[in-house]
Amino acid sequence: MVIRLLLVVACSTVGYFIALKYYTFPHSLLGLAAGLFLSILVIKTEQAIRKLSLRIIFGGVIGTVIGLLIALLFTFGLRFIPGLEGHEIIPLGYLYVFITFILGYLGLVLGSKKSEDFRFPRFSGSKGENPDYRILDTSAIIDGRMADICDTGFINGTLIVPRFVLDELQLIADSSDHMKRSRGRRGLDILNRMQKNDGVKIEIADIDFPKIKGVDSKLVALAKERGGKIVTNDYNLNKVAELQGIKILNINDLANALKPLVLPGEAMNVRVIKEGKEAGQGLAYLDDGTMVVVENGIRHVGKNIDVVVTSVLQTSAGRMVFSALKDEEKKSASA
Repeated sequence: MVIRLLLVVACSTVGYFIALKYYTFPHSLLGLAAGLFLSILVIKTEQAIRKLSLRIIFGGVIGTVIGLLIALLFTFGLRFIPGLEGHEIIPLGYLYVFITFILGYLGLVLGSKKSEDFRFPRFSGSKGENPDYRILDTSAIIDGRMADICDTGFINGTLIVPRFVLDELQLIADSSDHMKRSRGRRGLDILNRMQKNDGVKIEIADIDFPKIKGVDSKLVALAKERGGKIVTNDYNLNKVAELQGIKILNINDLANALKPLVLPGEAMNVRVIKEGKEAGQGLAYLDDGTMVVVENGIRHVGKNIDVVVTSVLQTSAGRMVFSALKDEEKKSASA
């Protein structure tokens, strides 16, 4: 805001003093007005450019350059047409300006409109998929488990949050519905928490696809363009992205992969190896090394017995399974 104010003051002052060289005081105010108008025009142009993606701007610049080159070649060829040089109805200079303006304008419009149809080369030096470009969608941010995963250190580097995802999150947080508003504010809090994590970097990418409707479709387009992966737990987005060949990091799939191998109420056969820490307890081990605590299993040391899982405890040190003898579990259930 301060820079824009300085721009207005500078343009108005310069315009006034330039006009003052040629006109007296009342008329020199026209220079001030012209400078003010020019500064406002520059600010409005800057605001319009901010809303455009870098891809569209880049496409527009390339299109304009190509259009001007074509105009240059075309006007150069006109010089060789007999009798055109001295034509009185259409002066050749005006014709050159007209052709240059028209082709330059067409190049600008076509380059900016069709920029999404072209794949610009990546300058990272890698081909194909970029495994480090991981894009967070709204559901993954609100879920909260992604922040927990980052806290453990299993994920590091840069996570991308597109501007349109952040806008959707803000829209949910401003919703009149209490449940949606709570979810949106939770997502913003979680995103703020992830930004404070030293192990990961949250990058807000000012990227948009104005022609594409819907956040999910924009995420797919962004993943296609950058060769990245989408981090989500949205089932529909998962399926749509997979159909289009986009790699998905599904938080629910990760949770299923890490779920306990045994669940409460499940029966299994174990061999009691030794006495436990508490009185009457016996200890057994599963094939993967998971410790199984058997209540009242001390008298079965060295034997294979049937037990029923009562609870599973997951800690940073590993997983522990608590169980009871199958016969005793049946007696307690019937009682």
